[in-house]
Amino acid sequence: MPLMTLNDVDYSVGGPLLLDGVELSIERGERIALIGRNGAGKSTLMRLIDGELKPDDGEIRREQGVRVTRLEQEVPAGADGSVYDVVAGGLGDAGAALAEYHRLLHAEDYDGLADVQARVEALDGWRIDQRVTEVLERLQLDGDAAFTRLSGGMKRRVLLARAVVSAPDILLLDEPTNHLDIAAIDWLEGFLKQWPGALVFVTHDRRFLRALATRIVEIERGALTSWPGDWDNYVRRREERLHAEAQEQQRFDKMLAQEEVWIRQGIKARRTRDEGRVRRLKAMRLERSQRRDLTGNVRMAAASANASGKKVVEMQDVSFSFGERTLIENFSTTIFRGDRIGLIGANGTGKTTLLKLLLGELQPQAGEVKTGTQLQIAYFDQYRATLREDWNALENVAEGQDFVEINGTRKHVIGYLQDFLFTPERARAPITRLSGGERNRLLLAKLFAQPSNLLVMDEPTNDLDVETLELLEELLGEYPGTLLLVSHDRDFLDNVVTSTLVMEGEGRVGEYIGGYEDWLRQRPQPGAALPGTTLAPKAAVTAAATAAPSTPTPVAKRKLSYKDQRELEQLPLRIEQLEGDIARMTDEMNTPAFYQRDAEAIAAHGQQLQDTQTALDAAYLRWTELDA
Repeated sequence: MPLMTLNDVDYSVGGPLLLDGVELSIERGERIALIGRNGAGKSTLMRLIDGELKPDDGEIRREQGVRVTRLEQEVPAGADGSVYDVVAGGLGDAGAALAEYHRLLHAEDYDGLADVQARVEALDGWRIDQRVTEVLERLQLDGDAAFTRLSGGMKRRVLLARAVVSAPDILLLDEPTNHLDIAAIDWLEGFLKQWPGALVFVTHDRRFLRALATRIVEIERGALTSWPGDWDNYVRRREERLHAEAQEQQRFDKMLAQEEVWIRQGIKARRTRDEGRVRRLKAMRLERSQRRDLTGNVRMAAASANASGKKVVEMQDVSFSFGERTLIENFSTTIFRGDRIGLIGANGTGKTTLLKLLLGELQPQAGEVKTGTQLQIAYFDQYRATLREDWNALENVAEGQDFVEINGTRKHVIGYLQDFLFTPERARAPITRLSGGERNRLLLAKLFAQPSNLLVMDEPTNDLDVETLELLEELLGEYPGTLLLVSHDRDFLDNVVTSTLVMEGEGRVGEYIGGYEDWLRQRPQPGAALPGTTLAPKAAVTAAATAAPSTPTPVAKRKLSYKDQRELEQLPLRIEQLEGDIARMTDEMNTPAFYQRDAEAIAAHGQQLQDTQTALDAAYLRWTELDA
């Protein structure tokens, strides 16, 4: 039995229905990814599931006793106190009593402790205290730390602990990877894969989505469409559906045009007409007027300035520390015009400090930084500090002007914002009413209106929908200037940058060719002696024995045994059979009859498809090993 079912649910915020007759069931153990454009209604749907909003029409049925918790996009205002206080706050009255007990205990206020202790015992608080302690340990959190002094990534981890401490049956996560570094995202993936309840999440991180989703639910034009399987399957089948839809609409529009010609000609030709045909024409006109077209794509273009000098930045033996903590030590590099460089590192390792040193906003404590000539810098700030809260979108971009100039073409600000999917009404609305994705689009519009030859982007992907993200990738790929990019989106780094600077800790900054995956292949192996370090003789021998050599020597192919040779000969047939099985199962999922089965049969089919894909990947890997 589903944990929750939405039947024919409508919800509107003015204008066309945001959610129009949607149907959705959530099963125990599912991991559902919500996909849709910014403003399509993903967060609204989560709030309906959570019970924060009530539908305008339709029914939401919950299994008796089902608990739902939600992790929001942004850190809520007013969250303060210790980490323990914030986590315990997710447990209602008992959690509040426990938080007060801990505050009084740490303050050694024994006068009021007895009354609070009685309240805790009455609410079965000691059992709940044990649960809070277990969650803090599991998520590696210090319960005594002050919440307000934590980094953005650690705050998200605390809020995740607050969401899971009540052991909900349905966990709702809205952009859970925002402000997390790559290591924290990897940790979160592993944590959620072990989550026993149902999971519904929204994310812009395509690799995170691929790793977790067992079902994809798309919100488009008010309707929900469910896609069993993984992201790549969804992309392929969605393209097929949109192609079929476009052909059907083209056929319908052609027929409507013919009927419109007939109705006009009929007046001249005769006094009587086929009334049934007239009624069909009226129905066709009504159907066409109610059609909701696909949301358009953002049209991005970056205003380019005159070319900078050949050398953009040159650093020589630069060092920088905060107190006793060394962030950068004896680092040298040269950035040339046209370089696309990604900055990778855990939160707090000094990425922003390195950016400020590169841009000349911060002076090194040792060494020298030389910036090139004719630099015009455009800066994308992940905290959106350049947006004025007392201005609307129009004022933030126009800054008193009626037109913006993009590469020699003048464009009215309203028209320019429409390229970024802002209607005239939305452009004049206060930015406090904009969603996180809309704010990011607004910041991109403001950024690209500035002529630049050095583009600095700090976490530009947060809250963007996948379509806008892919368009941004294309734009950055065509940008003629130099790019410095800080991002924890692994696919985005692979698709955009040509080299990386990696904050490796203890003042080391590594330089690597390529994107994120290339860095994984090139980075020092555990136990390897890092450049610039000295080891004791015994340690040096141990490191040399265990570390991968920096320049591997070619290894001669070994002769295969009879068993391995037979396996190598049989693998192509095995791979062909597995590929055939995957094609057959995928075709079966594309038939309408497939979804008339019960939920268990559909889930079993999906698991079988996933197991077959795993077997195919293993077969390819084994064939590569034997063939080499």
